[in-house]
Amino acid sequence: MDMTATAPLVDELRLQGAGPMLAASAHRAAGRAATSVLYAHGFGQTRRAWSATAQALARHGHAGLAYDARGHGGSDRNAAGDAYTGQQFTDDLIVLAGELPRPPLLVAASMGGLFGLLAESRWPGLFRAMVLVDITPRWETAGLQRILGFMTAFPDGFGSLEQAADSIAAYLPHRRREPGKSPDSLRELLREGADGRWRWHWDPRLVDELARDSEQHQDDIAAATRTVRCPLLLVSGGRSDLVSERTVADFLELAPHACHVQLPDATHMLAGDDNDRFTATVLEYLAELDRTEGTGSSAVQGAHAPVNGANP
Repeated sequence: MDMTATAPLVDELRLQGAGPMLAASAHRAAGRAATSVLYAHGFGQTRRAWSATAQALARHGHAGLAYDARGHGGSDRNAAGDAYTGQQFTDDLIVLAGELPRPPLLVAASMGGLFGLLAESRWPGLFRAMVLVDITPRWETAGLQRILGFMTAFPDGFGSLEQAADSIAAYLPHRRREPGKSPDSLRELLREGADGRWRWHWDPRLVDELARDSEQHQDDIAAATRTVRCPLLLVSGGRSDLVSERTVADFLELAPHACHVQLPDATHMLAGDDNDRFTATVLEYLAELDRTEGTGSSAVQGAHAPVNGANP
């Protein structure tokens, strides 16, 4: 897959995963790409969550591939009778990463980060490095329940995009609604049914088949994390209710070579809350990777990591 041409800036693709076809956006870099970046979104999101960051990194020479996980956005859903499993999502990630010309930097939020850890554990060297966005192998139960509570609160959908926008604003009160911004921007997140009601873009089966019992897999994810040797950066939100000081400390014990940066004003929806600072953090991490690899070091050590909101 060639992502080094200067035009078009973004190619919309359909790629073969481990089973279904996956919708993807290839963000091309000007000239020869310095690094391939693979973007994996969180539960209930789409690849568009990464658009601003992917475009910014592409302008700095880092070509990117963002995709919709199976059952999300424009990607295929599992057939009836084929339950969603973590193994499937991990396999999709391994397939996409393996098709890139060289091991990519994985930038992965929440669910995507967990499958990234499992993928690297199964296939060491799959990724050049990983940026985990507000996710740790063990997480706070209350935070997960709050997320699932919102995602399942409207089983009959919304009567209009305006109603959906109001509900999202109530769930994310810390975010300012841009004056004059049309609710039409939500068309990426919602689908209009034959009954005229708007429902989330993701397959509702995902909640019961994948998310509700996810906590029983935390020990397996923690065990996988212990085996990961590629450089790791955790970027957490200071206002996150999913990742806490306790879960960060546990993660750093599992992966003592990892770095940690906290964006103090961000919630679990970190890249959307403070995208400029998040993007700058990723760019600085890529620069640090280049410097460290240039000296022959095998990893960016956690001792060099900025924490508690310090700029990297």
